[in-house]
Amino acid sequence: MRVLLADDHELLRDTLNLFLEGEKGIETRAVATLDDALVLAAEPPGFNVVLLDYQMPGMNGLEGLRRMLDLPGPHRVAIISGVANREVAEEALAAGAAGFLPKSLSARSLVNAVRFMDMGEQYAPLEFMKAQEDVSLHPLAQKLSQRELEVLQGLSVGKSNKQIARDLDVSEPTVKLHVKTLYRKIGAANRTQAALIAKEQGLF
Repeated sequence: MRVLLADDHELLRDTLNLFLEGEKGIETRAVATLDDALVLAAEPPGFNVVLLDYQMPGMNGLEGLRRMLDLPGPHRVAIISGVANREVAEEALAAGAAGFLPKSLSARSLVNAVRFMDMGEQYAPLEFMKAQEDVSLHPLAQKLSQRELEVLQGLSVGKSNKQIARDLDVSEPTVKLHVKTLYRKIGAANRTQAALIAKEQGLF
């Protein structure tokens, strides 16, 4: 099985690449951009499974997925992401993705998912889809927009505005604006208090 991994986070890309290559019967290539992935995928002999990072350069949401699916060949295309929510996952699957793989998956689960997709099946971890649904129904989450919820999740694990901006592929001033707005909506005075409120109310 030939697997193409496209992710702009070098450490994660190299780690996943090494793990996949260590599996019997799997040959991998790894690149950092969608454009590089499209070039490689178009060359013979092609790939069985292509893994695309949702946030990497050139993706433009799920447009990158559609571009890869439009290439000739039998490759199955999946989205991997550390920030996308259940709504994005469902949209990707509906658009023809072979799967949606959260970066929280263990390396072993990722390998199993790749093999599962190579057999023609569609993969999305039930626990991720269910957890996302539970969060969206939480009373505190109901007060926030999806983007504010993603920013609050970043705050709750101690990320800086710069880190959150990178994760969400938005500017730092945009994150600051979301932070200010969500403070007002949940009654927090600062980052620590916002994270504490989220934790105490069992949001994350």
